[in-house]
Amino acid sequence: MKLDSILLIPESNSLSIQAKIDFEAFELFAEPLAVAIDAKVIERQWGADRYQWLLEFEGTYIQLNYEFYGDVCWLSVEQNDDFEVLEFLANLLGRHT
Repeated sequence: MKLDSILLIPESNSLSIQAKIDFEAFELFAEPLAVAIDAKVIERQWGADRYQWLLEFEGTYIQLNYEFYGDVCWLSVEQNDDFEVLEFLANLLGRHT
């Protein structure tokens, strides 16, 4: 798995991920990403132009989102207190940039 860049966005409790992602084969990106961060896939949802997967990492629920038209991918958490998990994952994913 090769990532072009990652960026923490504290205002939205998210971690932006830039990579070459094929919308038609999203799972070929998302499954290795989940493995790389040692997260369990809990739920997979998709629509005409969007994927949203629910992941669990050490007791924290994380949303993995990808929108086709904006070509944007990000991880997000609901609770402000969980942002530190995204900081940890950013360091972990930094090895893949």
